[in-house]
Amino acid sequence: MAANLTPQYYAAEEAYKKAKTNDEKIAHLEEMLAVIPKHKGTEKIQGELKKKLSKLKKSEDKGGSKKKISPFVIEKQGAGQVFLLGYPNSGKSALVGKLTAAKTEEQPYPFSTFTPIVGMLPYEDVFIQLVDTPPIDPQGISGDFTTGIKNSNLLIIMVDFTDGDCIEHIPSIQNLLNEKRIINHSNTPGVQGLKPSNILWIGNKFDCSEAEENYQIAQDLVDDFPTFHKISVKSSWGLDGLANTLFKKLEVIRIYTKAPGKEPDFSKPFILPRGSTIIELAEQIHKDIAANLEKARVWGSAKFDGQWVNHDHELKDRDVVELSSNT
Repeated sequence: MAANLTPQYYAAEEAYKKAKTNDEKIAHLEEMLAVIPKHKGTEKIQGELKKKLSKLKKSEDKGGSKKKISPFVIEKQGAGQVFLLGYPNSGKSALVGKLTAAKTEEQPYPFSTFTPIVGMLPYEDVFIQLVDTPPIDPQGISGDFTTGIKNSNLLIIMVDFTDGDCIEHIPSIQNLLNEKRIINHSNTPGVQGLKPSNILWIGNKFDCSEAEENYQIAQDLVDDFPTFHKISVKSSWGLDGLANTLFKKLEVIRIYTKAPGKEPDFSKPFILPRGSTIIELAEQIHKDIAANLEKARVWGSAKFDGQWVNHDHELKDRDVVELSSNT
């Protein structure tokens, strides 16, 4: 029987082959086991993976060292996870500190942020998770850092346009994204990396005339010059609407549910990828609900409120859904 391995499996396998530490190898082996199709044709492969995993874990135990968890492996919360990337003093920490309640290490000197700092940005009835990270150093960024970015939903790249090196920073960051394969240019499902549309370039310190002058020069000199969202963290100029921009780029929708004869629950919407259907909502709530789903009613994207719809009905942001099972 053919194994019929998926793109997700091959991506995890490739990452495993490139892994240098035991922790990285263990993480990628666990990912391979999680995504491998479970059928008779893959039983031998599953057995080999489990044997490798067991051997690595025993090796870790014999070494007497506790398993180290990368600080860049951060549990996703809210409507989506947004990493921030930039050179020293680009304003990343200041932005996260201003938009969230996080206590960031904003200092007038470079390299004041050593580990990721998480903050939650409120947007209407949800939160967006912002992750402030150490700045890009002369050696670039670490493998764990790269993995964290690839696993996020969105990447903000901050550039200080009053910095004398800002023009060089733009192509330098673009090269870094390509070298680390952070961007999945092919948009192939299952391949690690962000889509180009999931990158947001932010230009900082546009309350200074010098920033606009450097911006115009950079436009002329930099090939493949990206589109920038201009702001000033210090004066808050340009910050209005930034949360809305992030939410749109996350490409997710909010769905509210209701029980038959009850009012909708607007306290905590379910977050789904844009284009999701009724059955995918049911699967996210619970596998048993999906397995026993008989019918559904929708308020919002249906032709009329409360219309009965099929399982493949595509949901829209802020739809209200009532699910009925056959049990």
